[in-house]
Amino acid sequence: MIDKTTVQDALLYPFQDISDHRGDLYVIEGGRHVPFDVKRLFWITRLPQDIVRGGHAHRACQQFIVAVKGSLDVELDDGETVRTVHLDKPSEGLLIPPGIWATEKNYSEDVLYLVLASDHYDEADYFRCYEDFIRYKHDSLS
Repeated sequence: MIDKTTVQDALLYPFQDISDHRGDLYVIEGGRHVPFDVKRLFWITRLPQDIVRGGHAHRACQQFIVAVKGSLDVELDDGETVRTVHLDKPSEGLLIPPGIWATEKNYSEDVLYLVLASDHYDEADYFRCYEDFIRYKHDSLS
């Protein structure tokens, strides 16, 4: 339930890492390495370092972010606590549950990050106004 979600529910998950003389292979399987079935994925690259992305929360959708190349910071906000997670390993991903305001920033020049989502795109699932998000989180706890 999104009203009970905190930044402590945003967890890092390691993947299977198979490395040998041929290179590094990372495996992500929905329901195994990602705690949901993946319905959508997208990747982001060629970002100016001063750009901020995200800046929203979801009502139901879970997201899983992987820094495939380079690094970025993900700022997580549950309406009471703010936590920043630095992603710089292609062998782990960050689970962002519903009800967490997430903002991506502080990118390395070579960043490429992948986002896996538990649901197809649905604009009605988004909180895009921070004040509406805070009001919802606080009202649902009263």
